Amino acid sequence: MSSSVPELQPEPTLHAPEAGQAGRPGQPQRIRSFVTRSGRVGPGQQRALRDLGPRFIVPFRQEQVDWVEVFGRDCPRVLEIGFGMGAATAAIAQARPDTDFIGVEVHEPGVGALLKLIDEKALTNLHIAQHDAVEVLQHMVAPLSLAGVHIFFPDPWHKKRHHKRRLIQTDFIRFLVTRMAPGSYVHCATDWEPYARQIMQVLDSEKSLSNIYESFSKRPNFRPATKYENRGTALGHKVWDLIYARA
Repeated sequence: MSSSVPELQPEPTLHAPEAGQAGRPGQPQRIRSFVTRSGRVGPGQQRALRDLGPRFIVPFRQEQVDWVEVFGRDCPRVLEIGFGMGAATAAIAQARPDTDFIGVEVHEPGVGALLKLIDEKALTNLHIAQHDAVEVLQHMVAPLSLAGVHIFFPDPWHKKRHHKRRLIQTDFIRFLVTRMAPGSYVHCATDWEPYARQIMQVLDSEKSLSNIYESFSKRPNFRPATKYENRGTALGHKVWDLIYARA
């Protein structure tokens, strides 16, 4: 990094009570970016995990990863939190060959599905971290290194008593921006309006971020609609996109 990069302030603590767990005294549990889901891994996904996983899955480690070495080049890098079954992720990576993408997901069927797409589309600019996104960001991603962050359709945790489980909260965003380079962006999308408004409030409260559209935006052309989104749209559901730039 050049000397012109502003000095980082101490990172905020990403701790919060875990869903359904009290935590030990003095050791509050950290915010998790996912909830474990069961799901059948199909034969094609199993083969992809076995044959392609060693090449495209970057094992979790408690140290910064040399992403230039992983991708074999030094390009802008975008990290996506929770890519689901990966169709939109693969489409974005294919449309932006000059950008490298790190997809973070814990759901094994989704990881297998995205590996299949990487193979089918012959993508070389997309790798996967199959681990909790908060820990990936804390340990594997260097400060001020990301050109962008995608958070599409995070779990809205509809019930009020579950809102504390939502990923996008003040402490998380305050930490996230420490991993974002000046001039980078964070792009969120949700189909749950109350969560969309909370996301806007949280992002607005971060002084280093500014809303490039001043309010919600329509789905940008560079974000393909997901299968989940198309199903919701057919039922009359709306989707809210928010795109903020980092100073």
